[in-house]
Amino acid sequence: MRDEVHGLANFYATPAGLVTARLLRDRLRALWPALPGQAVLGLGYASPFLRLWKAEAHRCIALVPEHFPRWRWPRGAASCTAAGPEDALPFPDLTFDRILLVHGLEHAENSRRLLREAWRVLKDDGRLLVVAPNRLGLWAHLERTPFGHGHPYSALQLEALLQRQMFRVAQRDAALFVPPFRNRLLLRGAGGWERLGSRLCPGFAGVTLMEAAKDFSELIPAGVRPARRRVVVAEAA
Repeated sequence: MRDEVHGLANFYATPAGLVTARLLRDRLRALWPALPGQAVLGLGYASPFLRLWKAEAHRCIALVPEHFPRWRWPRGAASCTAAGPEDALPFPDLTFDRILLVHGLEHAENSRRLLREAWRVLKDDGRLLVVAPNRLGLWAHLERTPFGHGHPYSALQLEALLQRQMFRVAQRDAALFVPPFRNRLLLRGAGGWERLGSRLCPGFAGVTLMEAAKDFSELIPAGVRPARRRVVVAEAA
């Protein structure tokens, strides 16, 4: 991930950041209501959102780049935070039931390698949930928020990227219709902005959320080709 990513912990400690985290957690919980007994991996800066499932999941692990700020979990939580390269995940194949990728894809040095690594450590029936800044939304164009840094994606671009890395999109959602301003009046009405925006202009949300499953169709042979008949001409003895 690039070095321009900064201030994530500071942003989420502000009133605007607290509202942002709450809106994102609402959408994440709607997509994944419960994950009892499952192994969950968070990539990027997912630690503040993994607490949605820490009480019920078998294991929650957050992997962050070394220069990212660390999130301190409460004592006794079945979760931990590790640092390491996102394009060479230090986990065996087929380790996790769920992977949450937030504040990660848009800053990845090699997004294709990151997604292939996610594919590798995800179980065959597992799911990947990507949260990425929407290219058409206002949040991607203001650097005062974390979503204003890195490479934004339109919904079609994100879906195409996932498909190229052998993922099949299963669910789509969007969040952050409230303008990314610090006005307290706007923040108080954030819930109303979300309900109104999702109905009137769903394509202009601040972030796109996509859940994807492994796609094995490209690994399945299309069929056995019949052997070609070969004619061999040999000189008579």
